[in-house]
Amino acid sequence: MAEWRTRQATVADVEAVAEVRAVAMRGDLERLGRYDEHRVRQRLRDAWVPGNTLVVEEADGTVVGCVALRPAGDADWLEHFYLDPRVQGRGIGTALLERLLADADRAGRRVRLDVLRGSAARRLYERHGFVCEREDAVDVFLVREPRPRYGWFAGDSGLPVGGGGSS
Repeated sequence: MAEWRTRQATVADVEAVAEVRAVAMRGDLERLGRYDEHRVRQRLRDAWVPGNTLVVEEADGTVVGCVALRPAGDADWLEHFYLDPRVQGRGIGTALLERLLADADRAGRRVRLDVLRGSAARRLYERHGFVCEREDAVDVFLVREPRPRYGWFAGDSGLPVGGGGSS
């Protein structure tokens, strides 16, 4: 995949994304004894909120992934982060995650997510500052506090992060 882009999801994207989810999650769900051909797609359909979701597509418009960020109380929930296995390992997931986390950092928002136990994706999240909040038999719940960046925050008091301002 030489070129890829993101765009706002639409209602019409749900079936393509449900298929990506089924393919991307199959191995982990089978390992946990929880794969169900219908349920893996239906859970996405039931939770689909296009306004919170970015679709990842190839230059020809083929949907190869998605990611959602849902505001909820004291944190934003990173959800529905799936990439077709044929495009994994090319830096797309890292680029998407870094973009979303930079936005959350600028807004001063904590980010939460859950990942299946034993999923390789957990390492990606931990490399980006997520830590375990709790675990159950199937999921690991991770959280990342906002990280101030040196420079200016949009919408802040106008003082550089890390000091340097006078009172």
